[in-house]
Amino acid sequence: MKTIQFKTNINCTNCLARVTPFLDRKEGIQSWKVDIDNPDKILTVETDLLDAEDIVKTIKRTGFEAEEIR
Repeated sequence: MKTIQFKTNINCTNCLARVTPFLDRKEGIQSWKVDIDNPDKILTVETDLLDAEDIVKTIKRTGFEAEEIR
């Protein structure tokens, strides 16, 4: 399993409520969390199947931005 991290603009609990159904339904995501207390609003995703681009596309569909942290 790999861990991928992203800098996002998901900055509050209402924002989390908007992305939750998309990330929960996304095939291949084992677990995910957003640290809204971090200034960069870090999204951490555990996956075996997906790459960073798949996650970025999913986040963009919810109206938010995500950029992989390397």
